[in-house]
Amino acid sequence: MAQRKHLDDFLRGRIIGRLECGRTQLEVSDELGIAQSVISRLWQRFQDDGNVSRCYSTGRPRVTTPNEDRYLAVTAKRNRRSTASDLSRQLSSATGTTVSSQTVYRRLGHIALYARRPVRCVPLTATHCRLRLAWSREHALWTPQQWSCVMFSDESRFSLQSDSRRTFIWRAPGTRYHQENTIERHRYGGVGWLIWGGIIFGSRTDLHVHSVTMTGHIYRDVILEQHVRLFRGAMGAEFLFMDDNARPHRANIVDECL
Repeated sequence: MAQRKHLDDFLRGRIIGRLECGRTQLEVSDELGIAQSVISRLWQRFQDDGNVSRCYSTGRPRVTTPNEDRYLAVTAKRNRRSTASDLSRQLSSATGTTVSSQTVYRRLGHIALYARRPVRCVPLTATHCRLRLAWSREHALWTPQQWSCVMFSDESRFSLQSDSRRTFIWRAPGTRYHQENTIERHRYGGVGWLIWGGIIFGSRTDLHVHSVTMTGHIYRDVILEQHVRLFRGAMGAEFLFMDDNARPHRANIVDECL
């Protein structure tokens, strides 16, 4: 069976040359290993317009112009939370060109802008950053023995409703943690679970799950009294307990307990 092969211009010329010399299409097909139907179509085309070069299709014409593509890019960067439908409507309103949401995705993808979920982060003021940097520099040269007496703790609240994270933004690869691609948030309403844990050099506590809202009294009675005091009693006066500045952690009854 003849195998299908790509016909370059040189091979097309060989086929036409043999046919013009009086060879039959079947003979040329057997000699060159090309399907007779291909040779027949090539010969018919040569007789119609005298051309055998391969025609390259330009495909479907682009709906948008380069200026309209730039308009989409600038609009998406100015308002990164705009949806593809929003951008399509804005383009239609500004230029009269109507495009689908899929076209918007493709145009922005050409400049490496993709729809991604924004990063959630805890809001930090300039004072927070300054104090954390000062603390880090102060303890930069601590030895492993000194760090072995420090316990770091944190708790995370997992909401059972609230934020569905269905909001997307337009961002380029490698810009995940840029300021314009983050959302500062630290409050989540509704029912949820609180998980607390602590780490220490070479060791850690168990994870403790609570279904209550953390208050100063609960933080003292459930976390400090039942877990942290055990480590402090074992390490003595050199024990150092680290937590964040959440409101329950700074209650007076917590400071008195520590």
